[in-house]
Amino acid sequence: MRTFEYLKPTSVEDALSLLAQYGDKAKVIAGGTDVMVQWKKKLISAEYLISLRNIPALNFIDLSADLRIGSATPHRALELSPVIQQGFPAIHDAVRGLGSVQVRNSGTIGGNLCNAAPSADTAPPMLVLDTEVKISSAGGTRSVRIEEFFKGPGKTVLETGDLVTEFVVPKPASNTGMAYWKHTRRKAMDLPILGVAMLLSFDDDLKTCQKARIGLGVAAPVPLRARKAEAFLEGRIVDEAALAEAGKLAAAEASPRTTIRGSEWYRRDMIGVLVKRTGLICQQRARR
Repeated sequence: MRTFEYLKPTSVEDALSLLAQYGDKAKVIAGGTDVMVQWKKKLISAEYLISLRNIPALNFIDLSADLRIGSATPHRALELSPVIQQGFPAIHDAVRGLGSVQVRNSGTIGGNLCNAAPSADTAPPMLVLDTEVKISSAGGTRSVRIEEFFKGPGKTVLETGDLVTEFVVPKPASNTGMAYWKHTRRKAMDLPILGVAMLLSFDDDLKTCQKARIGLGVAAPVPLRARKAEAFLEGRIVDEAALAEAGKLAAAEASPRTTIRGSEWYRRDMIGVLVKRTGLICQQRARR
């Protein structure tokens, strides 16, 4: 049996001190929905597990300026937050379909993103929202754009001693709609075959696209932006034909692979379908 010491700091400073003290011997755990699965499969090991559960400064949702979300904020808190429901529905779409209520009560947005799985439901919405990731260590604090955060399946820019403390999401402009579509074989308790998030900002006519963001999950080794498709939509009247063409461009930019959940050709075809479908939802939401 493998054993470890379970440490429960109550402040960010204490957690950073423990990370600096134990280095590679330590592993951070928040909700544990990913870490404990990997532990049981013997994919990770550690002499010390540093829990973030007792650090209130990592569990918050704040919209006093831009949206700030603490890294240890549970998915369920995001799901129930009026701030998220009304102002950032793409995030709400993602968290409300993530696992069961029990999983959402335990799992955190920081854990979901730091696990760096291509299937992470919260990654595509955070990509289209141009999120910044704040990272602290004993040496100081830095920020990285979330698009630069992911380096490969299970890999991020985090180094030994680093701790993600919060995510900063700019407020969207007026006349903006956003959405996330999780494509699965069943409605609950399943990982996505494909995840598509979109953000569309429109002129006052609510037809001409000022800004387009398309985020794809399970479409490459890391969650990615479909930049050619975004550029195609910007400055253009958004209708079904334009969204269908954007979908083709996004599919061409992706590099999905065949897995037990779906084949490469199916995922690529569905990108085209879901970009069009998600774009229409964005337009509907922008008109509210």
